[in-house]
Amino acid sequence: MIRGIRGATSVIENEEQQIITATKKLIEEMVNKNNIHAETISHVLISVTDDINAGFPARALRQFNGWTFVPVMCMKEIDVPGSLKRCIRVMMVAQTDSEQQDIKHVYHNEAIKLRPDLIKESGETNE
Repeated sequence: MIRGIRGATSVIENEEQQIITATKKLIEEMVNKNNIHAETISHVLISVTDDINAGFPARALRQFNGWTFVPVMCMKEIDVPGSLKRCIRVMMVAQTDSEQQDIKHVYHNEAIKLRPDLIKESGETNE
């Protein structure tokens, strides 16, 4: 079955290394919590808010061994008034045997505000 795995994080400043580091940490946790491997990934979509342009978050994925051929696309998030600033959102589409309710979506930093219904008090997602 093909499933979408959501993740989001935020950065303090629009700085390339912060963008790459935060994205890498997020993707690592998404992959580990859902037992995903590069060969099972269909594609990854990454969106950023208008205030992030110092670097491509997709560069973080190129640091993982075996991810050379994983299709990745970066894009701008729609600019909704009052929405979270300096936010990086990820939609990873992968083949998995997990049921939809068992997928573990990951939210870091200020992005935990995006889906409080999926976040436990400890800050972890639906496990």
